Parts: sequence; structure tokens; C-alpha cells
Amino acid sequence: MQVRLKHWRDNDSGRRSNGSLRLAAVVLAAQALLLADAGAAMALTLTSSAFKAGDKIPSKYTCEGDDISPPLAFGDVPDGTKSLAFILDDPDAPDPKAPKRVWTHWLLYNLPSDSKGLPEDASRTGLPKGTVAGQNDRKETAYQGPCPPIGRHRYFHKLYALDTVLPSEVLTKAELEAAMQGHVIDQAKLMATYQKGDR
Repeated sequence: MQVRLKHWRDNDSGRRSNGSLRLAAVVLAAQALLLADAGAAMALTLTSSAFKAGDKIPSKYTCEGDDISPPLAFGDVPDGTKSLAFILDDPDAPDPKAPKRVWTHWLLYNLPSDSKGLPEDASRTGLPKGTVAGQNDRKETAYQGPCPPIGRHRYFHKLYALDTVLPSEVLTKAELEAAMQGHVIDQAKLMATYQKGDR
């Protein structure tokens, strides 16, 4: 009888131990999912109310329209960000069937870390305090809208969260990318297209 009782107690203890292990595994899995969801929620975002990712850029924002910059919204800027940088470029120049270079349309950096975005026509209406405009490939420090000579081009709007504030002098894209090296905490992209004749 004592042997059977000991055997029952041992089995009962084993069941409770296994149950505790299963419960611990469930709790750990739930915590991992919560952390993953939190991480995903905190990813830097870049959107526009004028077009969605993959859409055609309205001609208003190109050389066939008003040639003004589109409205942009920034979200979930990560902790530790000291400044933001922005690049708009076209990797399909001059012809998407035979691209030869990446054409830089707009460069901005030292945007305040609490910036929520850029209004339409930001180059003319005013950039956030402290923002520096870099030199695009037309040797200008302003927005240059899409103006593809042939075919449908892709335009990449790229936002970077940096752990530093960059030099305040005017930089080219190559100089800006070199200055950002090792300081990028997170980045976001918004790609849209344009071909002459789009409306």
C-alpha cells in the first residue's frame, strides 16, 4: 500500500511539474509575441497623404505640374534619435531600361527628432527649425520634382533616424551618406513612380 501511495504521489508530482513547465512555456511565448509586436509598432514610418507606396505620384508634384514637394508624415521615431535626415532619389536615370546613375532630387538633414513630417511645398513654405537642405544633382538646395526623360521611373523617399546631429554646412548626397555612416538607428522608405503624361 505504501509503495502504491508513493508511486501515485510521484506521478502526481510529475504531472504538476509538467503542467508548470507548460504554463511557463505559454507565458514565455506570450511575452515574446508582445515584444515582437512592440518592436514592429516602433519601426520608423514614412507616409504621404498625396499617394500610397507603389502609387503614381500626382503630376502636381512634378515638372509637369507645380513642381512642389508632397506632404510627408513621420511616425514612430525611435528613442535616442537626435536628428532626422531625408533623401529623395531616382535610381532609373536616365532610362529605366538602361539606368546609368541615381539622380538626387532632394536632401534634408538635421530635422528635429520630434518632427512629425513636412507640409506640402516645404522648400518654399519653410522647413523645421534647424533643418539643412543639401545639394541635389541640379546643384540646388531645394526640391526638384520628378521629370523623367523617358519611361516610368521609381522615386524613393527615404527617412533616417540618426543618433547624432550632422554638420550644418551644405552637403551632397555622397557627403551626407558618409556623414550618416554608423549613426543610423532606423530608416523608412516610401517608393512611388512617375512617367510623363501621368495625371
